Amino acid sequence: MGKLESNKPNALINEKSPYLLQHAYNPVKWLPWGRGAIDRAKKENKPILLSIGYSTCHWCHVMEKESFEDDKVAEILNKHFVSIKVDREERPDIDEIYMRAVQRMTGTSGWPLNVFLTPDLKPFYGGTYFPPEPRHGMPSFIQILGSINKIWHEKREKIIQDSDRIIQTLKDKYSIKTSLESISPSIFQEVYENLTLLYDSIGKGFGSAPKFPMPTYLSFLLRHYHREGIELSLKIVTSSLNAMVSGGIYDQLAGGFHRYSTDRNWMVPHFEKMLYDNALLAYVYLNTYQKIRDAFYSRISKEILDWILDEMMRPKGGFYSAQDADVNGEEGTYYAWDYKEIYEILGKRLGDVAAEYYGISVIGNFNSRNILFCGKRQEELSPKSIEDIMKAKKILLKERRKRKRPHLDDKILTSWNALTISSMALGYQVLKEKKFLNAAESSARLILNELWNKNKLYRYFRNGRSQTVGFLEDYAFLVSALIDLYETTFNLEYLKIGLEINQSMIDVFLDKEHGGFYKTEKDSELPARVKTIDDGVIPSGNSIAVSNLIKLSELTGKMEYRKIAETTITQFKDRLESHPAAFTSMLNSIDLLMSGVKEIVIAPKDNREEKEFIDQIWSYYIPNKVVALSRLDNSELQEIIPFVKGRKPIDGATTVYVCENNVCKKPITDLKELKNLLRYQ
Repeated sequence: MGKLESNKPNALINEKSPYLLQHAYNPVKWLPWGRGAIDRAKKENKPILLSIGYSTCHWCHVMEKESFEDDKVAEILNKHFVSIKVDREERPDIDEIYMRAVQRMTGTSGWPLNVFLTPDLKPFYGGTYFPPEPRHGMPSFIQILGSINKIWHEKREKIIQDSDRIIQTLKDKYSIKTSLESISPSIFQEVYENLTLLYDSIGKGFGSAPKFPMPTYLSFLLRHYHREGIELSLKIVTSSLNAMVSGGIYDQLAGGFHRYSTDRNWMVPHFEKMLYDNALLAYVYLNTYQKIRDAFYSRISKEILDWILDEMMRPKGGFYSAQDADVNGEEGTYYAWDYKEIYEILGKRLGDVAAEYYGISVIGNFNSRNILFCGKRQEELSPKSIEDIMKAKKILLKERRKRKRPHLDDKILTSWNALTISSMALGYQVLKEKKFLNAAESSARLILNELWNKNKLYRYFRNGRSQTVGFLEDYAFLVSALIDLYETTFNLEYLKIGLEINQSMIDVFLDKEHGGFYKTEKDSELPARVKTIDDGVIPSGNSIAVSNLIKLSELTGKMEYRKIAETTITQFKDRLESHPAAFTSMLNSIDLLMSGVKEIVIAPKDNREEKEFIDQIWSYYIPNKVVALSRLDNSELQEIIPFVKGRKPIDGATTVYVCENNVCKKPITDLKELKNLLRYQ
């Protein structure tokens, strides 16, 4: 195939999305999603090619190079189709509905996602990557385009009928009828049993290759161990966390996780690094450290958070979205090492140290090169060995940073930043390093100053605010982050703004008739309005919204929040009970509702004692808690959080009040007594 030589940009040149801008000089006359593109398809009576991806997607790059930069492909698309490009990270609502449609049609899904639509946006054919030539029984992309064009003109009525059926199936999926029956507590045991069956006792983690870290599964199991004391739950968590850090999926030099492993043993990753993966995994490592006090987990969580600060943080606040897998079209070259190269850089002595510790060999483990992995914990080595390893690590990282770096997707997504704010806040609580709190607060300031405006939240920031309005996950994750910031700083402004955003979320997304939250605003142009609770790698918006509502009900005393949470849960009861392992984050929220929320109030004598008592509370894994700081002279605080009223230092000593299910324990003024109480919460 030939390439069309042209420097003339298409309509994507005016977009903010890095992914859309990557395609701005394709010869395909791409249009961004919007009324203009849809009206053109209707006016010209042409089918739409909707192509969805993201800027750090390896196979998106491959298909662009093979097909979307090709003049023959461009000629066909420009003549017979209206071509629309969508960044899935910018418009997760579009991605959700058409991903579901392709799953229904083909049984598979992924990115790039290429879907053919009628002018009224109903899907009738789709798939993922299409090759430039016939391969492994797959037709070429040009053959597919020819076939679609032919049937559009010869069998259009059948296409419209088929697309109507697909959309009705999707509408049925999202139109869930409310069940008022309670959720059985046995559901937690059922999910535990399902996850033990999914657990790979050899490679660790869940399932087979490709293998994703699945922090939502790990969080559920850690909470299950905390509640039930079943040792296998903890073993699955710790063995999986240990194995992932040992493998090549973990960046042994800079910290942070790649997106997934291509093999069972976490050795060869798909080299993208996503902000959300690392935020969620840092949270799990921190929680695990809180629970079992193994310094290994605090070290790894610190390395993850440090990597985010070093490589993913915008200087003026906010966290970037992702790093690409590729450099110059080749995957993983930035991270891999030649055997001789190691010794040229480090010399014989440190080279031997690095070769043994990182598993470096002459034959390599990745295209004759070496992806670094680690079979030993630093915590098990001598001080001298650790010193040598850290020297070698520092030198290799400095050398690696001289290489051409992978592309950085520098848009700042509200939802992913909110996840990171929560992890940074917890990082400060557990690790006691102020830089993590500073980063969390600077990201919150950016979002609240630039993306929260007149009761409307926007999706992302890149060289200014996007015009894409926020989705349920943006609102829910941000409210959760603001609750976390309040419980870290006790700055009431965070809670006040969180309550405002939570109310906007209710106003915009709540299904007031049946319960549950839609993903999109009511006036979305999509053919079906999405309402989901599926927890994948990232928790669903509904799951986090329920958790927020329960916590806010406890903090504020407003029972209407709890009622909305309960109706949201019962709205999805049938799906929860038929496939419970798909909803582990929602089940954590249900546990919060069923087990009861622990109210912890600190009434400080002075700042020094205040910090000692707060640090003691932060040091324990207590997932079902809300924490407030009592200020007797703050009437606004007492109005917003009524249960702090009357909570004061007893006999001039800092006092902690712990209440649960409308029952309060004896006020505590002694640190040792507090420690003994929290140990068993």
